Amino acid sequence: MKLKPSYCSYIPALLIALERVDGDVLELGSGMYSTPLLHWMCIDQNRLLVTYENDKKYFDISKAFETDIHEVIFVEDWDLINIERPWGVVLVDHGPGLRRREEIKRLANYAQCLVVHDSNGRLDHMYRYSEVYPLFKYKWTYHKGMPHTIVLSNFVDVSGW
Repeated sequence: MKLKPSYCSYIPALLIALERVDGDVLELGSGMYSTPLLHWMCIDQNRLLVTYENDKKYFDISKAFETDIHEVIFVEDWDLINIERPWGVVLVDHGPGLRRREEIKRLANYAQCLVVHDSNGRLDHMYRYSEVYPLFKYKWTYHKGMPHTIVLSNFVDVSGW
């Protein structure tokens, strides 16, 4: 496991979303930065947090954070996870990379906002986010960190964040 500043460039956008949007939180892909941050923020805000992870190493670490309001679930097949329900904030940062667009599509009409890491245009060949942008009414790019993070929504006007 590597730790690099670029691995957590989504944090400012995620904190803004958590401050401005209520509801349960979904973490797609756990991590050394996102899981502890979301865990403690959700405890502080008394919000349900559900973490899905398909990498056994990250899952084992994340499982230590599990509580009555933080569920950590191992993913064998992303197609089979049960995510089609209302969410406040969703962090999209899981692997493999091309899977991200599939979960974004699945959540387009369920999540108040999706915080999507690695959204630089030069990375589009890895994630193909450009294919899902038309599904959303609003979008905002946090570009102060590299790689960029985009926030997508059909419910909340995030364009001015």
